[in-house]
Amino acid sequence: MIYMAISLAFTASGLLLCYLLNQVSPETGKTLNASLFAKIYGGFFSGDLAYLLVVVTLVTEAAILLVAAQAGFIDGPRVLSNMAIDSWVPHRFSHLSDKLVTQYGVWFMGLASLGFLSYTGGDVRLLVVMYSINVFLTFTLSQLGMCKHWWEVKKQQRSWLRKFLVNGLGLSFTGIILIFTVVIKFAEGGWVTLLVTSGFILLCYIVRSHYDHVRDALKSLDETLINIPFHPDLKNPVPAKNPGAPTAVVITRDFDGIGIHSLLGIARLFPNHFKNVVFVSVGLIDSGKFKGLSEIENLRRSKEEDLKSFVDFGNCLGWYAEYRCSLGIDLMEELEKLCKSVAQEFPKSVFFAGKLVFQKENFLARLLHNHTPHTLQQRLQFEGLEMMVLPIRVFISSRISHGDVKAPVSRL
Repeated sequence: MIYMAISLAFTASGLLLCYLLNQVSPETGKTLNASLFAKIYGGFFSGDLAYLLVVVTLVTEAAILLVAAQAGFIDGPRVLSNMAIDSWVPHRFSHLSDKLVTQYGVWFMGLASLGFLSYTGGDVRLLVVMYSINVFLTFTLSQLGMCKHWWEVKKQQRSWLRKFLVNGLGLSFTGIILIFTVVIKFAEGGWVTLLVTSGFILLCYIVRSHYDHVRDALKSLDETLINIPFHPDLKNPVPAKNPGAPTAVVITRDFDGIGIHSLLGIARLFPNHFKNVVFVSVGLIDSGKFKGLSEIENLRRSKEEDLKSFVDFGNCLGWYAEYRCSLGIDLMEELEKLCKSVAQEFPKSVFFAGKLVFQKENFLARLLHNHTPHTLQQRLQFEGLEMMVLPIRVFISSRISHGDVKAPVSRL
């Protein structure tokens, strides 16, 4: 970051100095750089050669900008992926495609760019205003987040005050630039930027609110199934491990009602068929967990405790049970690795995952749910592995805030 700061400061200050020394002023149909290099090359070469050198210089600038634009198609989807893990955008944005980029994220970035180009008609002045406001909004939020971080860890960090002041200085600079840019350029496209950005933020809150309400509704399923008493059968001890026997592999998230519902559903649908059960789970490192080694270790410990509870539950149902888990930021990649590893050890494996089925499924529910099981099913089936998706009924009223879940325990 020091190298980047020095190089950017040198480039920006060098250009400003060149503008001043060559008395460059705005010209119609030309950028400042075009005017600058036309004056510099014109002092050394004839007209045609100077013009050719200006064109070559501007083409190299365009090449650099083209490379820089690719960052939006690479890092933009990564940001969306992190937001999806935290439930601010649809969870499908966290699923990476085979080309190591977020497929839906690339589509989102590309279509959004085309939309802005169509609206502005390629007007650079308007696009620069929209770009500048959002860039300094990002800088301001980043500096504010760092100030908040140093304030929270002031008891653990001796040099917190110095770092807090550095980020506070950056916050004041970026905040002032942001305010002045919005005020001065409001009528020249600033209002469009504020409208679009505010609309996107509102959409993120709607998505987060939906996930929160569904999560609250699922709590009744958890309370119903987690509290089922299970005790080991002393007359029928846990069978020995038999890798060659039919094995049920259950994809779980936490020790919750969804996982138990799937396990009981397997016992109901395939009585006395499976001899082994393996629980597979991935601990996602999201923004709440990515705060140090201690938080990651706590996540690993919590995930292992949940899986051990599943193992005890599976043993009580008369199966040999064990678990596999890992930590990562890419859910699909980690799940695929674990499933392939289990399939090699247990050749007669059948994979199971739960799917939420809503009583009245609307567009928002279809957009925000059930993409992980189907995506994993597609990948495993391509690898020649069998996977079943088990339905889990969710009864939610038309107003999600008054949602409720009814677990079909009686049918199990």
